[in-house]
Order: sequence, then structure tokens, then C-alpha cells
Amino acid sequence: MADFSLTTLFVVPVGQASVPSSGSTQNLAKGDVGIFKSDYSVATASNIAASPYFYVAQGRINTYLQGSKRSDKISGNGPTQTFSLTGNPQTINVAPSPGKSNVTEWYKVSGCPTAANQITDVTNFTVQCGESITLTLRAHSSYIDTLYFNGFTRSVTIQAPCCNCADNPCDDVSDNTIIDLLIAKLRQAAPGNNPDNISFNTFFTFENVGGTILRITGKPLTKYGQPCDIAAFPFEYDRMSFRTFVYAGPATTADFIVADACNFVAQPIITQRASYATGTSAEIAQLEKNFYSYQAGYLKHLYRMNGYNENFESWVSDGAIYNTFYIRFNEYNRSEYQWGDYIMEDSTVILAIPQGGYDLTAGFEAILVAALGAVVDQGIPCITTTTTTSTAAPSTTTTTSTNIP
Repeated sequence: MADFSLTTLFVVPVGQASVPSSGSTQNLAKGDVGIFKSDYSVATASNIAASPYFYVAQGRINTYLQGSKRSDKISGNGPTQTFSLTGNPQTINVAPSPGKSNVTEWYKVSGCPTAANQITDVTNFTVQCGESITLTLRAHSSYIDTLYFNGFTRSVTIQAPCCNCADNPCDDVSDNTIIDLLIAKLRQAAPGNNPDNISFNTFFTFENVGGTILRITGKPLTKYGQPCDIAAFPFEYDRMSFRTFVYAGPATTADFIVADACNFVAQPIITQRASYATGTSAEIAQLEKNFYSYQAGYLKHLYRMNGYNENFESWVSDGAIYNTFYIRFNEYNRSEYQWGDYIMEDSTVILAIPQGGYDLTAGFEAILVAALGAVVDQGIPCITTTTTTSTAAPSTTTTTSTNIP
């Protein structure tokens, strides 16, 4: 049975000048975030290892019947052990004895404001004179898959030109000719008279690169409106991926998988996979809503009338990009590990720190690393640009892209 993690989110305000180095949780200014030892004195990279556990805390605006927002007890004391987290090994401090480490996961995600779009290069065409071939694209995303069975699947069929009298009918037609014929078909408008009908151009761009490569690039997905209703949860993350098939003969209505497996006449190579933007202000603002009920001492529900949401505090700045630290841990007291007979309960702390300006990532990271051990960044690489320059076919081509595993 799945477990349950009580999650507390701390968003460092844009403009917090430094990581607190003196005082206690009660001295935190409104919105300021700090790390504190078991006696509530401030933690630093030099003294946190000596504390049996520590807290992450944040000053509140509304302190009526509640003090500063505070995490549960996090302990990193103990010998080190290496774990594999989403494919990347990392070391955290662990120990089996009571009063020692209770951390089970600890990682970082560097914010990346741009989402990479998939790029597929189709090359090595083997098409003879007069032969018919079909290119099928099958695109998937969260929204696309709600509209189409098996994704957005469309095909175009072309016929290679006939051979001249002196040509060898067994020779292949030039790649450049086949690519131009395919692009002309792919760029055609959707069938029907409705201008809103969806065509390939809705989701893809097509390019002849050097007369030898048909480059297919996924377009950025549409961002949907963000209602002002605080009780709504509008943030959606999505990415579009697609598969490419080029095979002999016309498009078929036979079973998709069977048809795709036969008579390939070109080789599709994914040179860049689609990715998600991470750490955007919209994402972190959504987390504030998702975990609100765990943050407030009372009035734990969000209402459409803001006057009822006196305990809701948002420290996200629109347009900022955030680095995030994730710490997952069990209850410090072993007797409190279970919420019920069969449901295991643990806790998670998410610490979101804005990039740029007063970027306090290094300061917070130094303290956390001193307590928990080295951290693995799960947010790299960040794709920022993909550039392609080419001259008329079949001249040379220069390409810069990144292949994400």
C-alpha cells in the first residue's frame, strides 16, 4: 500500500537578503526562511552536525494562535550510506539507532525556465523510382491523449518520381527529392473547410537540412489560462513527445503496431527529447495551494472568496525561477512511524529558493550538506537553446542540439 507523506513547503521570498545567522524562530521577519537547531537557535554549516536534529522555519504574517511555520524534526546524524535515486547515486547520513538519522531521500532540482521540444531527424531514405511511401507521426501529451485514441496519429503518402529512360530502376531516388515531396505534403492544410481543423502544422515544424535530413520539431504546447480563483488548481505541466515511422506502401488501417513494424524505408533518430520546465513561479504557486492544508494551524480550506483565506500566504514572485531542495524523512521518534495499522506516515520538506538577485541557494545548500551529506542535482541538464543553420541542399549543415537520455 502506498505511504503518506506530510509535506511542508517553504518559499524563500524574493528580496530575503541572507540566510539567518543569529536569533531564533521567533525572530524571523515575515516570510523569511531559516534553518534552526534542536534548541531553536540558528543553524550554520559549522554547528548543525552537532545538533541531534534541526528544523526549517518561516516567519508568518498571521501569527494569531500560531507561531512561525516549522517543519518536523530532521536528523542527519549518523554514518553515511549510498543510495540510488532516480538513476543517480547519492550519499546521505543514516543510522539504525534511535535519535540518529531519519532521512530517506534528499535531493535538489535546479530550476529551468524553458522546456525543450522534441527534435527527430529522419535520414537514410531507400526509395526507388515510382515507389509509394508513407510517413506516420504519432504525438502524445496529456491534452492530446484526451482527444485522440493512441495519440494524434496522421499519415501522408507520396510517390517517388518515375525514372528517366536511361536511369537504373534499382537505384534509389535522391534523399533531397523525397524530403521535399514529404514536406510539401506535411505542410498542407487539414482536410475539410473548417479553418480550425487540426493539421500537422498545429504540432510540428518541418525542415530540409542539407538535402539529407528531414528534421521534425515539436512546437511548444499552448499555455491555458490561469483563473484568479484561488480555490482553483489551474497549473498544468505537459510535454509533447512523438514517434515517427516511414514505411513502403500507402497508409494502412490495419493494427497500428503491426503496420509500424513492416517495410521501413528511412531511419528516424531522436536528437532532442521533450522536457518539462522546472521551478517556474506557476509551479511553485501551485505547490503552495496543494500543500496549504498542511501549512496552517487552522482555516485549512481554500475558499473562492479571499476574505476567508486569512491564513493563506503566498511568497512566490511572478516570473521568478526557483531552485528546490527535497528532504523526505521519517518521524524522529520511532514509535510514531505509523499513522494507522497499514498506512506508513513520513514527512517531506520542500525548500524553494529564487534564482537571481539575492540567490541564497548556496547558503542554504551549505548548511543542508553539512547535515545530510552531498546532494545530487536532478534538474540538469537544462536545455536553453537549439540552433540549426543550413545552406541550400545538398551543401554542408551545422547543427547544435542536446540529446536528453
